[in-house]
Amino acid sequence: MRSTILQTATRYLLPILLLFSVFLLLRGHYFPGGGFVGGLVASIAFVLHSFANGAEASMKIMRRKPLSLIPIGLGLAVLSVIIPTFFGYPPMTGLWLEEKFPVIGSVGTALFFDIGVYLVVLGVVLTILFTISLTQD
Repeated sequence: MRSTILQTATRYLLPILLLFSVFLLLRGHYFPGGGFVGGLVASIAFVLHSFANGAEASMKIMRRKPLSLIPIGLGLAVLSVIIPTFFGYPPMTGLWLEEKFPVIGSVGTALFFDIGVYLVVLGVVLTILFTISLTQD
């Protein structure tokens, strides 16, 4: 039996937690935070939704299986590591665009690496949790 109070609270908490996870992601290459912590907070948001509404409802919100996020994130992270070698720098050297963007600030390879880590963490945690949850039903 699902709790109406938890379902109602989750309706408001899911977008707030996802927004906070993006904040942590974008803050990460300047201050504490980053892709790992942001991915964990986003995972927690979907786990909370899963507790309130069931794993099937949470998977419908995502529109794709969480397992598909892992290779996308790995590809983005590897690409951000390799890109500096095309400009004559060692791998993992931070390259930054000259202009700053509103809200985000400077955009560079570190941000893309963090986005890749974010997607990998989100994909791994949700794949594990949804697999466990769906086998329990």
